Amino acid sequence: MSIIVFLVITLFIAFIQTVIPYLVKRTVVFGVTIPDQYTQNPTIKAYKKRYSISVALLSGIIIGGYIIWAFTNERLEEQVAIAGTIIEFAIIFISVSWYFYYHGKTKQLKSKNKWVENLKQVKVTDLSVRSQDEMLPWYIYLMPILITIGFMLYTIINYELLPDQIPTHWGPSGEPDAFTEKTPFSSIQLTLLLLVMQLMFLGIHIATKNSGIKLSATGLQSSRNRQLSLRKYSSWFMLFVVLVITMLMGYFQLTTIHPNIASDYAMAALPLFFLAIVLIGTLIFGLKVGRSDKEIEILEDEKIMDIDEDKYWKGGMFYFNKNDPSIFVEKRFGVGWTINFANPIGYIIVLVPLIIIIVISIL
Repeated sequence: MSIIVFLVITLFIAFIQTVIPYLVKRTVVFGVTIPDQYTQNPTIKAYKKRYSISVALLSGIIIGGYIIWAFTNERLEEQVAIAGTIIEFAIIFISVSWYFYYHGKTKQLKSKNKWVENLKQVKVTDLSVRSQDEMLPWYIYLMPILITIGFMLYTIINYELLPDQIPTHWGPSGEPDAFTEKTPFSSIQLTLLLLVMQLMFLGIHIATKNSGIKLSATGLQSSRNRQLSLRKYSSWFMLFVVLVITMLMGYFQLTTIHPNIASDYAMAALPLFFLAIVLIGTLIFGLKVGRSDKEIEILEDEKIMDIDEDKYWKGGMFYFNKNDPSIFVEKRFGVGWTINFANPIGYIIVLVPLIIIIVISIL
């Protein structure tokens, strides 16, 4: 069971890391702003192709070695899980290493050819674009929160039915593999963790909904399509993930109170089912947003470009801009959002819930 779970996750990670250069904003290549006039430059295309081939080949070798190792001899699930986790991080490390290599090469190419020196940097504002925003309203996220509060109250009412040892962790097979002594706190610990996660997702949704919509001066329609698609589908995707996590953890909570409602088949199949639909949802989200701005528009003025914000992006990945009120901004490598590290509210939204989750887990 473990080998299947880790193989699916690892293959998914390898695929996403391989195709990332073709899913990011068209005018951003390896975290570097490229004027629209040069996005079809042969060298730029070659960098993307070499990155993808390198990551795909190295990932294939690592995954192949993992499969041979796992199936050659009888392995304990713990060994398979540890090895699976290591190769997942190895693939991410490889892709990030190649990213930084080509980030440096792209910066050198941009500087050497002086692509921005003879172009006027222009910022575009469209006041009507907000009216086209289809992000979900924040109160939709109250639904899973109310469900979790219901699970919590149900647990308290049925406290006497709980076993003396409360499950605190479930393995890849869906079976509990860690327990703690029954107390009023431990009985609702899982629902508390779930509630904190839901509140974090709600905070991220509100912050992204209030973030700025950045349009391109040289590709107004395509950039509008990407921004609106990113906002719309990310809000739906976050809600989808929250609902899936709520259903799965709620099911685990109910099986703790009523063990007889869970068959061995259901406990084994549910985690795989939820993993599959989350990965499929992630893939659909990435492709929907990633392909939303790939139509090249005819430039009306070839002597302009978008504002070059490279100075605010450290390594092309980490955004520091005190002048930007946005808490979250679109990633430069990947599909989705990243924190404006110069805005302290972002730390509160993300780090405070994570600290609370760690504290609850320790207690």
